[in-house]
Amino acid sequence: MLDYGGSGPPVVFIPSLINPAHILDIAPHNSMLRWLSAHGIRPLLVDWGTPTPAESGRDIAGHVEDLLVPLIAALGERPALVGYCLGGTMAVAAATMLRPRGLALIAAPWRFAGFPERSREEMSALWSDVHDAADAMGLLPIEVLQAAFWRLDPDRVMQKFAGFAELDPASDAARAFVTLEDWANAGAPLTWAAGRDLFDDLIYADLPGRGRWRVGGAFVDPSGIDAPILDIVSTCDRIVPAATALGRGTTRLLNTGHVGMVVGRRAREQLWHPLLQWLSQLPASC
Repeated sequence: MLDYGGSGPPVVFIPSLINPAHILDIAPHNSMLRWLSAHGIRPLLVDWGTPTPAESGRDIAGHVEDLLVPLIAALGERPALVGYCLGGTMAVAAATMLRPRGLALIAAPWRFAGFPERSREEMSALWSDVHDAADAMGLLPIEVLQAAFWRLDPDRVMQKFAGFAELDPASDAARAFVTLEDWANAGAPLTWAAGRDLFDDLIYADLPGRGRWRVGGAFVDPSGIDAPILDIVSTCDRIVPAATALGRGTTRLLNTGHVGMVVGRRAREQLWHPLLQWLSQLPASC
């Protein structure tokens, strides 16, 4: 884990396996983790690394069981957990196996049946097209994952590049756009088994939402989490729609996009400050 310093009990940030950690620390002047550290929080960021074909059989549950839970347990103290996107899904599973001080979810899907039916069908078709090649490689390349995201909101993809074409290449806005696109297209691949889980068990079958997702030898039951829960959901997130949210604990509604909520112009106001306040109010131990 990457330690950003700060004071107080640790807060473990769990990024998605897809385009992971960098978005939470995308630039020195636009880093949620560095900002939280400067305001008295001690953020620790999980780094999933880059898988190899030898790890092809490690599914999403295996990432939680074999990597995430032992990593958190090795801290020797009970942290709060904060999960972003698919990292939030994984954080829910980890929270049922550990006893965190609190659990915050940021744009985290749990009820995958909340994705539009057409989107689920298109992503399942995409997985069918690449399944055999990914199996042979032992990995699912980031390019395939990007294609899946484009299918969620193809109009937005065209609009953002059309808007970029009108920017002054030397402007701060243009540089920020390039930084974000570099992040979006430079992620590590998924293991084959994690890709299979994502498309078959989560998106298509909605095992978490149906109470049938098994992690650590048991079905994941969020009702067993004995800790404060903050569920941060955006009503205009087209990557992770609000209908997919866990729906437990305290819900905070935003009106910004999936990535914009973390790094956009209103990120400090809408996300960073409320998250800081919530984390600061958690008991040191419970």
